Amino acid sequence: MAERSMQNAKDATQAFGTKQQEPLASSKDDHSKPGITFAAQDTLPKLPIPDLEATMKRYLASLDPLQTAREHADSERAVNEFLQTTGPDLQAKLKAYSQGQGSYIEQFWYDSYLNYDNPVVLNLNPFFLLEDDPTPARNNQVTRAASLVISALSFVRAVRKEELPPDTLRGQPLCMYQYSRLFGTARIPTENGCQIGQDPGSKHVVVLCRGQFYWFDVLDDNSDLIMTERDVSVNLQVIVNDAEQTPIYEAAKGALGVLSTENRKIWSSLRDVLGKDEGSNNSDCLNIVDSALFILCLDYTEPINTPQLCENMLCGTSEIQKGVQVGTCTNRWYDKLQIIVCKNGSAGINFEHTGVDGHTVLRFASDLYTDTILRFARTINGQAPSLWASSSPDPSKRDPKSFGDVNTTPHKLEWDMGPELTTALRFAETRLADLIQQNEFQTLEFAAYGKTFMTSSGFSPDAFVQMAFQAAYYGLYGRMESTYEPAATKIYYHGRTEAIRPVTHESTDFVRCFWGENPPAKKVELLKKACEKHTSITKECAKAQGHDRHLYALSCLWQRQVDADNDNGSDGASTNGYSSPTSERETTTDSPKRSSMLSSDESSLSHSPAPRQQQQHQQHALPAIFADAGWDRINNTILSTSNCGNPSLRHFGFGPTSGEGFGIGYIIKDGSVSICAASKHRQTKRFVDGIESYFLEIRKLIRMVQRRGTGGEKGSSRAREAEGMNRRGRVIEAQEGAKAEEESQGASDDELGGYGFFDAGMLLQALKAKEAHDERQNEKVVQRREVGKKLRLMEY
Repeated sequence: MAERSMQNAKDATQAFGTKQQEPLASSKDDHSKPGITFAAQDTLPKLPIPDLEATMKRYLASLDPLQTAREHADSERAVNEFLQTTGPDLQAKLKAYSQGQGSYIEQFWYDSYLNYDNPVVLNLNPFFLLEDDPTPARNNQVTRAASLVISALSFVRAVRKEELPPDTLRGQPLCMYQYSRLFGTARIPTENGCQIGQDPGSKHVVVLCRGQFYWFDVLDDNSDLIMTERDVSVNLQVIVNDAEQTPIYEAAKGALGVLSTENRKIWSSLRDVLGKDEGSNNSDCLNIVDSALFILCLDYTEPINTPQLCENMLCGTSEIQKGVQVGTCTNRWYDKLQIIVCKNGSAGINFEHTGVDGHTVLRFASDLYTDTILRFARTINGQAPSLWASSSPDPSKRDPKSFGDVNTTPHKLEWDMGPELTTALRFAETRLADLIQQNEFQTLEFAAYGKTFMTSSGFSPDAFVQMAFQAAYYGLYGRMESTYEPAATKIYYHGRTEAIRPVTHESTDFVRCFWGENPPAKKVELLKKACEKHTSITKECAKAQGHDRHLYALSCLWQRQVDADNDNGSDGASTNGYSSPTSERETTTDSPKRSSMLSSDESSLSHSPAPRQQQQHQQHALPAIFADAGWDRINNTILSTSNCGNPSLRHFGFGPTSGEGFGIGYIIKDGSVSICAASKHRQTKRFVDGIESYFLEIRKLIRMVQRRGTGGEKGSSRAREAEGMNRRGRVIEAQEGAKAEEESQGASDDELGGYGFFDAGMLLQALKAKEAHDERQNEKVVQRREVGKKLRLMEY
């Protein structure tokens, strides 16, 4: 096997012809060469372990803007102590551990999710909201759902036959392992954390309609489709008709999908009740659901606005009629990949996040959307291209015997509802309704400008939008808070994500300048510096040179060592049962946040694990860096952000990771920006309005600076420049209508959430007071020394 390196991985991919690497192929390629999907896997470089001192410098740099001088001095002492004591030993153990692993962080990462005990709905699972089908006649539920199912199955087939062209970044192939874990998988709770189960030969789908379960086969043993889109439409219409025969109030009493929203240990005990008798009806039903390729949820409602649509895709709706829950929250199964289609054809995806990041599901979602359009195009012109290198034989022309042992007629799963399950379902539903009511959602579909304006003005679009979040938050609360954005590290074998920390000295200087009485040129200058710094950090993180994952792995190793000693020499192996390629299992008791995708100008999805070791042992003192308040500060993510999208998506999002914060999913398109913000009722609408007003204000400032520039706007022709040097004749004025429109636009830019920029007196006073306080703190910290013996605080 070739040595692991980026060049060898690139060469392995380029060994395939242009046609195999090109996503748009003819509808049928008789010369298809299987194997391209995972061709580079064995040659991808391993995720590098950063240098320990470099990690410490990055960690302190990300903390500094969030701390007072005294707090930062405490963190510096903790870091220095760590470097002189525990740190080098843990670093050596991490390097030794990584020798037998595909990735030094992978198993720790899996465990952080699988040992998470809270409900996955709103806490872990993200959502994508697809754009509507561009052909209005197809935007009804059954037609849209059938189209999406056929496209999803074509994607499954391409992955299984290894014909799906690999993701690339500037020609460099990315790790494709996650695609093998996308279908036929389920998160299964146990008493000792969750497991990920997978049926690699799965060939059926499960349909949820009004909380009732149905299934039918869609693939044969060769992963070829055995149903046409028309066949699937017929099946789905039959299912909808059957589900409507049961009154919604009665169906709610048996909507067992609600149990997947429970606390994981409670759900584990209830699954034991369902599957305690192997071969029983409930056990068989559970196996059918767990092993399905994916879940198709057909909702009977039509959300009336975008925030409600986003809420429906993330957690479902809660609606009580006559004391019974009839919302779509009962029509879900959160332990699997779900395609959700509303009554009016609006569609989205909700996915279990343990084994796949947003970047992977984004490829699935965009190919899904693209294929539905291309298949419609081929009904008009049979020579229209296809996404797939090859296609299944036409099911309508095949001998039915060639399908093998399949059931293409829908079957309804009839659960045996005993008193224990009936009671548990009721309690699960009330807790879910509480959880939904604790969160709110607001969206912004900003159409004034997008990526084109940002790049033409010299800014990285992702960095530009990140500064908007910080400025809008500062305008509301007057402080900088811990912010998170993921960057994909899929250029490495089994790479997942690294955490970008967008709050920097540069971004802080810009935000304070932006809200102060300063010239536009200075504000724009500091914005450029802040964006350049953000872009620089993003590039480092994409190369796995951040500090979050490295420190998390070190903390996990420390906990593993403590657990092993307490267990009298046990290896601290995890019992979660995740069938990953790693040979060892690691244990952490830490809850995850969220992870996701490419950042900057690439697609980017969400939160890092924030470990807190609660148990301290006399023989294993908690390393100073993890006991320091700075560790808690940076891991309490107030602004959890993720940039993930392309034109196939309307919105995407996730719940907040902190009760004091916001979960922000955003999509930057050529001419617009879409933002979905979620919080636990923290002035979400006001925050989103502040982002919109900031976008308008900063555009005005940029235009003012560009107009005052001596060289003309970027991209102006030499003829325009010459015109300024030697003018003759009368200059033709702009038409009155156009001038009025420009003045009107300028006037609309002058407001920010009700506060003018230059009369926010209290905010200016606070800024000046903070600067003076920081100066005094800097003076004090030089004189301050530690006196006496530091006592350890105990928790009671």
